[in-house]
Amino acid sequence: MTLESIETYVAGKFLKIARPKDEWIDDVEDPESIIRGLEARNIKADLFTFWQRFPGTKPNFQYYMEWDNWAVLPITSYENWFDHQINRKLRAKIRKAPKLGVDVKIAPFNDEYITGVTKIFNETPFRQGKKFAHYGKTFQQVKEELSKESARTDFIGAYYQGEMIGFIQQVYVKDGAFPFGGVSLIAHRDKSPNNAMLAKAVEACSSRGLKYLVYGHFDYGTGEGGLTEFKVHNGFQKELVPRYYVPLTAKGSICLRLKLHHGKKRMIPKKLMRFLIAIRKIWYSKSSPV
Repeated sequence: MTLESIETYVAGKFLKIARPKDEWIDDVEDPESIIRGLEARNIKADLFTFWQRFPGTKPNFQYYMEWDNWAVLPITSYENWFDHQINRKLRAKIRKAPKLGVDVKIAPFNDEYITGVTKIFNETPFRQGKKFAHYGKTFQQVKEELSKESARTDFIGAYYQGEMIGFIQQVYVKDGAFPFGGVSLIAHRDKSPNNAMLAKAVEACSSRGLKYLVYGHFDYGTGEGGLTEFKVHNGFQKELVPRYYVPLTAKGSICLRLKLHHGKKRMIPKKLMRFLIAIRKIWYSKSSPV
């Protein structure tokens, strides 16, 4: 459903939480209008949550809030990032990719690009020790997803011998950029395509005079460190932004007071969570054909 031009959805079984579907790129400037829209449509939601865009870290609203985190890379120039914000080992990986035949470029958004992304999505049902959410998607599904923000997007592709082996969809919003995807064929990971693609993403931001690049969360609260380490090595910093929670029902208000709005996973101790994740990785590694 679309409320105040923002696509909104409701998720959850016991506690139903409404939120913007594309909150990374959609700013909620008038939350009261969205709340009224939820009520007018009789949408069954207990809470409405949204966050505030970086760099506006000073809370703008009086709702109950908690600090959420983004992985932010401050940008002055590509040269400064390459020479000073990353280490020598990472610079070597970026230089290594073209020597091994990897060509990274901003590509036209066409059927060839979509076919390449679809192939990457369907290489394996497991990535980073867990089920891969995009596995099994069809050409048409991938096309619809990538097309949503195509007017303000650079489509970055990594190619080896003419075959797409990795992609990033980089969406531009105000003074920043938001790369999505960052996925490559596991069969070619020895060629460092992800490092080379991120370098191209930074270069594109620098050429546009943008001030920062946001690559999802810095800390996902699960105890997994692989993706966070990748971001640290690439110069990203943890920046806190306000996340607001607005109770829409009595149940929502009670759950908010009891801190039940984060779900069951956040109630598991981090040490136990890391153990469970390790077990899951072992299980999926035995199941994965790649």
